[in-house]
Amino acid sequence: MKITHLIVTAAIVACTAVAWFVLAVALNHRTAGSTNTMRHEVSGVWGPPLVQQHPMAWYETPNAPGGRAQLLPSASNVEVDLDYDPKQRGLIWHRTYDAAFSAKHVFTNPTKIPQTLYISFPLPDTTAGLTGFEFRLGDDDTATPADPGASGVITRAVLLPASESITLHTRYKTRGTDTWLYQFPDNRRLSGFELTMRTSFPEEDINFPVGTASPSKRGAVDGGFRMVWDFPDILAAPDIGMDMPKQLNAGPVATRIAFFAPVSLLFFVTIVLLIGGIKGIPLHPMHVFFVSAGFFAFHLLFSYLVDIISLPLAFSFATVASVLLVCGYLKAVGGTKLLLIALPAQLLYLVAFTASFFIDGLTGITLTVLAVITLALLMFLTAKVDWRTFLTRKQSAPSTPGILPS
Repeated sequence: MKITHLIVTAAIVACTAVAWFVLAVALNHRTAGSTNTMRHEVSGVWGPPLVQQHPMAWYETPNAPGGRAQLLPSASNVEVDLDYDPKQRGLIWHRTYDAAFSAKHVFTNPTKIPQTLYISFPLPDTTAGLTGFEFRLGDDDTATPADPGASGVITRAVLLPASESITLHTRYKTRGTDTWLYQFPDNRRLSGFELTMRTSFPEEDINFPVGTASPSKRGAVDGGFRMVWDFPDILAAPDIGMDMPKQLNAGPVATRIAFFAPVSLLFFVTIVLLIGGIKGIPLHPMHVFFVSAGFFAFHLLFSYLVDIISLPLAFSFATVASVLLVCGYLKAVGGTKLLLIALPAQLLYLVAFTASFFIDGLTGITLTVLAVITLALLMFLTAKVDWRTFLTRKQSAPSTPGILPS
């Protein structure tokens, strides 16, 4: 191979890299536009991330700031069921879920005289609608008609004898996206609190939002997972929450794959050129041009197939098409000897490398391992090559049809 051929080959790889960059930018723009449009539609139907605030109560007294003494429940038993039901819109999966909430909060008159307690229960902001809503004080079997109004907070007054308690019963069903949170109002002392959460997804998909507490008990149940947060007596209780499982989104994955595609082509061309040259199969820059087009065909097919079929299926179709193009072409150029070099190289540098993008955190180590394997292979195979004559010597082309003159 001539020095000029190497320069032209490098230029071809560089031009293909520019084409990949353009494809990645187009995918990123298309994904962003689709995401912004679909997010509003999904939020309108399923609502935003849900935040349930801890209820409070107060009674009027001149001995408290502002004339109100605030109370937290003396005991709480909360249950929430999260049924994960993701929805796909365009190139993005939206992490939507159904939430069934029920709670019993016990409020106690801490004084030695009867007090009128104003018990306040805040509903989640901007939900997609509550069904089966119940707000009930005490043991009365009939739910109190409750209208939170514009504030989203329901407040009821009840006269409690000295040191007596009353239980607030609440329940509802609603829908949300991404995250569910239970928040405490401030750093005051919390006692007798227990929250039980059941999810429809298994332990490996469990992920707690940053800053939230870990459960004190956990275990698998009915194809999902059950967790219990138990705060018998705590100061400054941390929030409790759950992130919905992450979904593999076609748009961002296809964009990242296109951005990193030149790396796989560079490795492949290096292996094929050097090993082919050692085995007496010289390649012309035009061969590299068609090989580059075959690699680009993989990403082009994959990027637009994910719009209409699943990610694994799109990946499979694109792989088969690209391998048939590249390896079929190189077999016609250099026969079985060149095919035995090209096929494993393409499966490693294109297929395996691209597949690593489907698993978070695996791409970097995959790229590192491929680079080390490539370096070790080239060092081993070229240890005895006389580089002073390798790029200038005349190599006899095999008799296989299709070889272009050097």
